Amino acid sequence: MAHPRTIQWDQLFKLPEQSALPLQGRLRLAVVQAILEGRLGAGAALPSSRELAGLLQLSRNTVTSAYLQLVDEGFLQSRARSGVFVAPNARPRTATQAEPLGVSGRQPPDWGQRVLRSLANRPTLSKPEQWSTYPFPFIYGTYDPQLFPSEDFRECCVRSLARSQLAHWTPDLETDDVPELIEQIRTRLLPKRGVFALAEEIILTVGTQHAYYLLGEALFERRTRVGLEEPGHPHARNSFSLREPQWVEVAVDPMGLVVDALPALDYMFVTPSHQSPTTATLSLERRQRLLRKAELQDFVIIEDDYEAENLYEGQPMPALKSLDRGGRVVYVGSVSKSLSPVLRLGYIVAPRALVQELRVIRHAMVRHPSAFLQHAYALFLSLGHHESHTRRVNQAMQERLALAAQALRAHLPEFGFEMPLGGASIWVNAPAWVDAAELALMARGHGVLIEAGDVFFGKPPYPCPFFRLRLSSIPAAQIAAGIRALALAVEQLAQARGEKRQRGRPCDALAAGQG
Repeated sequence: MAHPRTIQWDQLFKLPEQSALPLQGRLRLAVVQAILEGRLGAGAALPSSRELAGLLQLSRNTVTSAYLQLVDEGFLQSRARSGVFVAPNARPRTATQAEPLGVSGRQPPDWGQRVLRSLANRPTLSKPEQWSTYPFPFIYGTYDPQLFPSEDFRECCVRSLARSQLAHWTPDLETDDVPELIEQIRTRLLPKRGVFALAEEIILTVGTQHAYYLLGEALFERRTRVGLEEPGHPHARNSFSLREPQWVEVAVDPMGLVVDALPALDYMFVTPSHQSPTTATLSLERRQRLLRKAELQDFVIIEDDYEAENLYEGQPMPALKSLDRGGRVVYVGSVSKSLSPVLRLGYIVAPRALVQELRVIRHAMVRHPSAFLQHAYALFLSLGHHESHTRRVNQAMQERLALAAQALRAHLPEFGFEMPLGGASIWVNAPAWVDAAELALMARGHGVLIEAGDVFFGKPPYPCPFFRLRLSSIPAAQIAAGIRALALAVEQLAQARGEKRQRGRPCDALAAGQG
């Protein structure tokens, strides 16, 4: 029968499941948790390194090293010829408990009335909390672990932590950014889009949504007329909406934004490289016409160069910013999206006067994006990792797009789509009787996640037959099975609605012609 103390040690020091930590790190975590949770009090004796090593089936060196580091960090103390004990001040002191004040009889604040600017009820792109458990996630905002450049990115993080590099990113930057990353964006990324800018014309953001918010905060108010593509980018709409501008929906067709009859505007937000969500690329002629109209009608263009690097066919189209000679284009880009959206690094290229204002607003919000991440990503760019990663991603996305198109034609032939020239998604137009939001709910029961199209519209139709298939987080081998499962959901929806699936191509201009 096990000794009671052995049972106690076994419970206290059971190693947590932390695959990212080595055994020594997991042991330190177990000891620290026991101390911070009060299960090991000040002065409590710990088992000897030999005893604990035998209990956990670890090497004695592993246990000794863990003990030594915890002594250095102030959690443990070693006493000569006595052993290892919990240090007196290992657990932080907590506030003294006090009796609550007497009940006043007054109601608590009504936050529904007090909140003046709310986004709680606005539609946006979202996914289930447990999205990764679904076998067929055709959704945005995730990354593919098979494509993430773990070794390259780890190398850059380790180099940034070198003592010689600390002075480059540990001081408070106030309103500034890490110069090395600004220089990499200015000399490596922007010239590929035909954009040439001075360092003082670039400001870093915590992703593109932060860029939208900064621009909305600086430029919009209730009388501001803001043009948005219809359908368009819901995150831009929501970020801009906090300043309650006057929305002007501008139609989109298979060639992108329709620029012929633009109404009176102050700003026009556009995603010309791969229109979000339809993937249409704005032609050079339309780009030039849009710039002429901006000058004639005196409005400013906010260009999100969305997925510009993900091009698989044809020549890259020059960014609107590269064609701008009148200072009328504010350019928004992302540094980290192709790597992983959670890294949250974007940037704005704009005239110096506007960038100076944006820096002050950013300082009031977040001061600046993580300087460590900026420095690590500057290394990532300078060492050529960004280009090689982009090539790998493009090759994988091109394969996935082809597989998705083939599966759509085979299993959902009555669903229309335009084969994109790049990017990582397909915009699908279902038959008119299908509402994509209802289909998305039905598809979850078959393990399929899709992005219903109503969220992309300022004024969505009903039924809204559009949806987006995002391919950035689903393995190529799962795509065909995912589309087959989606076809089963369509059949189930048809039965539920008493509809017959009509064969034939849709005629909507947004999905004119199958790829």
